[in-house]
Amino acid sequence: MNNVDLLALFRGMQGQMQSQLSTNREFIHHPGSKGDALENAWIEWLQSYLPNRYSVDKAIVIDYHGNTSDQIDIVIYDNWFTPFIFNQNGFKYIPAEGVYAVFEVKPDIQGNVGDINYIKYAGQKIASVRRLDRTSTSMINSGQKLPARPLTKIIGGILTTTNSFTHNNNDTIEKHIKSLTDLEGIDLGCIVDYGNFFVQYIGEEDINEKVDFRKRICDYYHNRTFQSLEFSQPENSLITFFMQLTRYLQQAIGTVPAIDLQAYMNTIGEKIDNKI
Repeated sequence: MNNVDLLALFRGMQGQMQSQLSTNREFIHHPGSKGDALENAWIEWLQSYLPNRYSVDKAIVIDYHGNTSDQIDIVIYDNWFTPFIFNQNGFKYIPAEGVYAVFEVKPDIQGNVGDINYIKYAGQKIASVRRLDRTSTSMINSGQKLPARPLTKIIGGILTTTNSFTHNNNDTIEKHIKSLTDLEGIDLGCIVDYGNFFVQYIGEEDINEKVDFRKRICDYYHNRTFQSLEFSQPENSLITFFMQLTRYLQQAIGTVPAIDLQAYMNTIGEKIDNKI
């Protein structure tokens, strides 16, 4: 039986990922353009490696009431079961029902926006998406009509290039992540030259709540508590982040629930038929 060096293959993939991520921003010097280039580099990198069922864009997330999130650097969303995306004045508006994951992009894990550290800032951006009102309705699968499903979790994270905190331990990063409350919680992140990380929480959804799915998912985020912060080795940061993200997408979330199109049509006073 022939063998292949998996370690070498993974290291090669890490190198390819890191090279692609740095190419688009290497020669940009204007601070504003550099931020855009960094976001675009992450978007193109994710578009290159994620399966085609996932779309990746900078966007604003909306719900059927017309509420909006903050502007989100990276949104990973469904392009199969989400039938409409608004494009207006250079912005994409994505229905909250189609969102799988959102990420804030910064050059460094250490830093502030005004008086707010980058981790808290990322948490606030994540919460602005999670608090939106999502619908769920029945759907046909393999010829069978299935009832409305509970709302899926929305992955939240932060992506940076470097870590300027003291490297003796991760106490400062952990302190900032533990300070996040309710819908702000970060699930994973990547610091390219330092390591991928994921956050372990204690808490489960109330599976007995079968009517108010919004309450069920909000209670989950409100009640879960921080358990631990786990880092990968620096040389495996991108490949480990990609594998962790894919694991969450495919095995912890699966497919987003069907969107209730009538809820959106109600805003323009129209009715659509639900039978054929």
